[in-house]
Amino acid sequence: MPQRSALTFAAAIAALLLAGMTFGGSLWLLAAYAGVLIVASGFWLTSQWAKGTTARRREGPGEFEIGDEFEVVVEITNRSRLPIGWLLVEDLMPSRAIAVRPPGLEIVGSRMAVFLLWPGQTRSLNYRVACRRRGYFQIGPTLVETGDLMGLSRRYHVAAPPQFALVFPRQVPLAGYDIGSPRPIGEIRIRDAMVQDPTRIRGIRKWQIGDPLRSVHWAATARTGTLHSKVYEPTSIAGATLVLDFNSRTNPSRDEPIRSDLAASLACSIAAALYELNQPVGLLSNGRDAADRIRTEGIDQDFRTRGAARDGAAMRDADDRLRPVIANADRGPAHFEELRRLLARIELSDGLSLGETLVGNQSRLAHDTTLIVILPRCDHSTSAMLIDMKRRGWAISVVINTQDINDYAASSGALIAAGIESIQLPDEASLPLVTRRASIRGIA
Repeated sequence: MPQRSALTFAAAIAALLLAGMTFGGSLWLLAAYAGVLIVASGFWLTSQWAKGTTARRREGPGEFEIGDEFEVVVEITNRSRLPIGWLLVEDLMPSRAIAVRPPGLEIVGSRMAVFLLWPGQTRSLNYRVACRRRGYFQIGPTLVETGDLMGLSRRYHVAAPPQFALVFPRQVPLAGYDIGSPRPIGEIRIRDAMVQDPTRIRGIRKWQIGDPLRSVHWAATARTGTLHSKVYEPTSIAGATLVLDFNSRTNPSRDEPIRSDLAASLACSIAAALYELNQPVGLLSNGRDAADRIRTEGIDQDFRTRGAARDGAAMRDADDRLRPVIANADRGPAHFEELRRLLARIELSDGLSLGETLVGNQSRLAHDTTLIVILPRCDHSTSAMLIDMKRRGWAISVVINTQDINDYAASSGALIAAGIESIQLPDEASLPLVTRRASIRGIA
């Protein structure tokens, strides 16, 4: 619209000049000259106002928990010698953060303001942001618009770079953790003696029919003259590799973002429990890392339209990268914090399926940990992949992230028949009880 108005005004001035020169009308020429002066001064003022405007964003903490609030402050300064008649300042916010329900970020206040700035004056744009869901969100950049008083010329530019807010997934204490790899020589004592650890002797008893020869305690046998057998402590490796299905084709849009956030919360809670047990925990997902998706373009550039300025400075949604999100199984606080950050940033992707991700990354998975697969539904190809891994020695437990009992029955039937424990995750209230109900009964 400003370009059309300027062209119309220029055409009117040209018509006045032509009429004045043709008919000798001095008033027409005077009006034409005045129009040229107004247009030229308007463009010059707009250019000076745009060049003299600077913005600075106050940096604050970048990591938050769900429920935290923080303040966003953008300071706008007029560094020119001329007063700026009007300045429209807007702090951009991605639609994926505020348009979905429930929103990831809730804005308290206004992200837009109009200022009149005198030479050297600084005004601030202030508003608060409440964190409602996990995610990695881009706040900003700041888009500044100014123009002449007649609306014939407009300038748009990005004045302040964005800041980023990382909101960790919800972490709940688990009522129990019974998912363990049923392999000997473990680190956690268990009550159910599925496999006994030959490195930990609990005591001795009289030999019974069926005891293997290697369990005979020869010193006690020689001392008493009667066969005695060693009694071992049952142990288990409680470590796990969390496998999350974040493919957009298997996660229905009608359930988002509730179901993906629930899967991330369960994974974070399991990782926290294993961290407290000093057990190894890893992560594998076919989702995408939001840090790889976010792109900031158009900084320090001018734009002809407001829409072009908004599009040039917005977050990029499309991402066709096929690289999975993976973290090798490890222990320690630094590794746990890195897992939390990955679980906060992970998003749905339209790249690899879960089966393709497992095929391409089996060599990087820790074979002595249990694979805890969290997925919204398990189709035939994924079931076949998990069953084949079970037969090749992997300890696997599957969590079906669905509220519909029929969907859970359809997804878990083949898995249960193959001896793979499957658990339904219906809602957030059942998070503390999921790992308590699961127990690997097969011997890998």
